[in-house]
Amino acid sequence: MIVDNAPRLTRMIREVWKPLTILFVWDVAVTYFYWVRDNTAPLLPMTIFGTVLALFLGFRVNSAYERWWEGRTLWGLMINASRNLAREAIAFLPDAPQNAIDLKRSVVLRHIAYVHALRCQLRRTGECPEVYQLLSKAEADEAMGRANPANGFLDGTGKRLDEARANGWIDTIQQTQIESVMVDIANAQGGMERLKNTPLPVQYRFFPSFFTRIFCVLLPVGVVETLGWATPIGSTIAGLMFLAAHKIADDLTDPFANSPHDLPLTAMCRTIEIDLKQAIGDDAPDPLKPVNGVLW
Repeated sequence: MIVDNAPRLTRMIREVWKPLTILFVWDVAVTYFYWVRDNTAPLLPMTIFGTVLALFLGFRVNSAYERWWEGRTLWGLMINASRNLAREAIAFLPDAPQNAIDLKRSVVLRHIAYVHALRCQLRRTGECPEVYQLLSKAEADEAMGRANPANGFLDGTGKRLDEARANGWIDTIQQTQIESVMVDIANAQGGMERLKNTPLPVQYRFFPSFFTRIFCVLLPVGVVETLGWATPIGSTIAGLMFLAAHKIADDLTDPFANSPHDLPLTAMCRTIEIDLKQAIGDDAPDPLKPVNGVLW
């Protein structure tokens, strides 16, 4: 997620220079054909075209932002539920025997591994080394070998808590209380997977993109009679505004895309790791800081 107050010029140029160059060359060609060669440009209702296109782009940007914000809301729920799970596991499980103490630590560390695995799963980065730093290879492989590794961690934690009940370390009421928190975690994960696996409807993706390109092609033809030699500048800037609105929607559609525009999943996982490790008395890493204006 970009956290700078204003986008960096180098990043803006890197993202828009190709369509901007093509648009400017086309505007120059249209200006030369109609102005230098003294041809008459057709009268096009560019105001009407632009208004309709703005409506299309507005719907698309709003829909994309709703997806992005829902993803952030779900991760906010995940952070809160993670704290609740750790607090209840630490409070309910006894401080003796040693097996109960080990289980207490295991539940907390497994959940830290869980959120890291979920992050890698949503970003589709493949391997997740943080999991193997937190757990033994056998314990990590047990969940990472599943088709849904994050769900594998939840299943394993649930089984361990049931063993704690069977051993008399927690009662059924305490187990139910912890299980309700794990249900909240599973529901949040399900919402994230829904966002990741369900793209915007094709109408929201195809028509705004198609109409934006058609508008940028027609724009210099419609304004060359009015702007004259200034057509390349005016038309390029106006076209850039519509292309920027289209790009904003593309950037926000997938909040877990592992790009500078997605949610800072790594930073939020680090927040959970800090809170949970401090809860069990372990050394915690420092909060993640932005790199070149981007918080990952």
